[in-house]
Amino acid sequence: MRVRVDPLVCEANGVCVGLAPEVFDLNDDDELEVLKPDVPAEEADRVRHAVRSCPKAALTLEE
Repeated sequence: MRVRVDPLVCEANGVCVGLAPEVFDLNDDDELEVLKPDVPAEEADRVRHAVRSCPKAALTLEE
């Protein structure tokens, strides 16, 4: 599974960071960074939940 962020859509609300901090982080410029674009199996459920919870639908998954 691979996760991507659309930086033109993302408003850096941080919902995904709260749900899956091992995979997402906000940098010093308040931009979302995907720390692990290739999602480890043990974090897959949390990342799916984070993608579904994004208020701007800026995250996508490739399974």
